[in-house]
Amino acid sequence: MSAPDDDEIVHPARIPADVARSDQILGSLTARQTAFLTVCGLVLYGGYWATRTLMQPLAYAALVTPVALVVTVVAVGRRDGIGLDHLLLAAVRFHRSPKRHVHAPEGVPALPRAVPATWCAQTGRPPAVLQLPCREVSETGALDLGPDGRTALAVCSTLNFALRTGGEQQALTEAFARWLNSLTGPTQLLVRAHRLDVGPLLDDLTATAPALPHPALEQAALAHADFLDTLAADRDLLTRQVLLATREPSASGAPRAAHRLAEAARALEAAEITVSALDHRAAGEVLRLAADPEAVPMEGTF
Repeated sequence: MSAPDDDEIVHPARIPADVARSDQILGSLTARQTAFLTVCGLVLYGGYWATRTLMQPLAYAALVTPVALVVTVVAVGRRDGIGLDHLLLAAVRFHRSPKRHVHAPEGVPALPRAVPATWCAQTGRPPAVLQLPCREVSETGALDLGPDGRTALAVCSTLNFALRTGGEQQALTEAFARWLNSLTGPTQLLVRAHRLDVGPLLDDLTATAPALPHPALEQAALAHADFLDTLAADRDLLTRQVLLATREPSASGAPRAAHRLAEAARALEAAEITVSALDHRAAGEVLRLAADPEAVPMEGTF
């Protein structure tokens, strides 16, 4: 039996599984978990010390054991990589926060005094002012996130990985792994789908078809245009877009975020991925599409 071709073997690349994971200081417990359990233990011990003359130790242990178990599960439990204490805190915030938000920079005025109190009670909690994460898009395309810093956006090209040979896949994987290992700040890759407007493509095919060097090519181009027109009439065509976002937590981090995009463009060039930074107009268009997923991108934006 012949040995397998080395060009068809793809070796795994070593990439940190969770670079943002908290340090463990006591066994598998982090500092937050250790502090949480320590405070719980001190409170339970203080309760025993205060009630030791009123109940037997076994009775007190039976009373506080369910509490200790619940606190332990909340402290060390995780779901989808998020601690249960963070999930519970998010649930409390969601329950207490208003469910209706309106765009009112000047604030939401109260109901007139002439409105009866019963009517005011029936309306429920008044709406809150809508606070969008992005406050402004600078002339260079950086997003102002307020206390969260500044973010720069770029659009990434795609490639067909499955059609490559094993050696080519290995080279692409290693190049992408080198970029991941070189990250120095918060970075996000977002794959989103939006509607595809084939109108400009149909116009381009129809306009350039007569200039093709052979009548058969002209007929093929026109037939392809008719096929795309029929396909767009029968179905909702979608296209995928890959966005790269780099964020800097400081208020003056826009130049640094843009510099990290340039570093990503150089690093991902070895993986045959083109990274194109978005300007002011393109970044605003990305925000518009995020707020209205059914909208069609403006021609020539990306």
